[in-house]
Amino acid sequence: MSRTDTSVVVVGGGIVGMAVARELAGSGNRVRVVEKETAVAAHQTGRNSGVIHSGLYYKPGSLKARLCVAGADSMKRFAADHGIAYDVPGKLVVATDDRQVGALRELQRRGDANGVPSTWLGPAEARAVEPHVRCVAALHVHSTGRVDYAAVTRTLADLVASQGGEVLLGRQVTWIDETSSGVVVGTDHGDLHADLLVNCAGLHSDRVARLGGLDPGVRIVPFRGEYHELDEAHADLVQGLVYPVPDPDLPFLGVHLTRGLDGTVHAGPNAVLAAAREGYGWTTVSGRDLLETVTWSGFRPLARTYWRTGAAEVARSVSRRRFAAALRRLVPELPTEALRPAPAGVRAQAIDRSGRLVDDFHFARSARQFHVLNAPSPAATASLEIARHVAAELGA
Repeated sequence: MSRTDTSVVVVGGGIVGMAVARELAGSGNRVRVVEKETAVAAHQTGRNSGVIHSGLYYKPGSLKARLCVAGADSMKRFAADHGIAYDVPGKLVVATDDRQVGALRELQRRGDANGVPSTWLGPAEARAVEPHVRCVAALHVHSTGRVDYAAVTRTLADLVASQGGEVLLGRQVTWIDETSSGVVVGTDHGDLHADLLVNCAGLHSDRVARLGGLDPGVRIVPFRGEYHELDEAHADLVQGLVYPVPDPDLPFLGVHLTRGLDGTVHAGPNAVLAAAREGYGWTTVSGRDLLETVTWSGFRPLARTYWRTGAAEVARSVSRRRFAAALRRLVPELPTEALRPAPAGVRAQAIDRSGRLVDDFHFARSARQFHVLNAPSPAATASLEIARHVAAELGA
């Protein structure tokens, strides 16, 4: 197939799907994006804290490390080129007691291996950056930035259209049939014929893979990320981005504080198992989604391994006092009454059959299908590089 005559259907209108569509359309391919919502960036992309991650945390040599570091640079260039507001304030990762210093040193080692610059700070030096932080040591990660990922996604959609592609909103994929000559994508608004299909469906990516006849080997398990905001009277307690030392056994970064481009300070996310793939609140329950989670072979070993962690997350979820106490380990002056509920997000986390939380980006493919099966944070940061990776794998 020529690079200039391939037709591609991309499933999913989040930032990864739109980045892939733009990359393929820019190579002369005829691209159509299918998105079940009536707007792009409706789920993970539009419900995060807007951080351009540096690549500090990820195992050296992993796809996450390589694509995040490159993606941070390309995302900043994209924002600058297209007039999208962004900045690069850097962030502090703080050790709040001596037991965390070794893990902080390991983070700096990983960052050095990944090409991520950071500076080791003592308590007084950390307070010079964030006057209200309490710590025994900190890493100042200089390349961390902020951007509006929903605005990036809308710009990508405009670029796809300008390159002759289509973004088909309000269409849900219902079946997929791959043949030797192409792939047919059935939707609730008619069928689409293409040479290739790329699945970037996020929270539903494993289901789309199964519709295409693949056994993805993983199940998407939704974790709700619950946020609060600081009220205006206490927003000045945080000048930029303040993170704890994360648990190295989990792909989550812990409850942190991030000042957005608009000056709003987000606190979170807490991470609790959601009862629906689009379960943005405790009252949203999907019987199908919940049944698929608890009957997955990996769920029981996952629950056995992390039940204490899960119980602590639930306790923070139902108690604003506990949530604030976690934040006060970073900023002791932060009162409980400063917290205001903010919109939640849901992380599409792939779990394998053994109960392992899949840490790296994860893909699967057949002759005419390519499936992005694990792309939670830092996928937004890395989205332009994920798109290049997918295009290279397809040769399209």
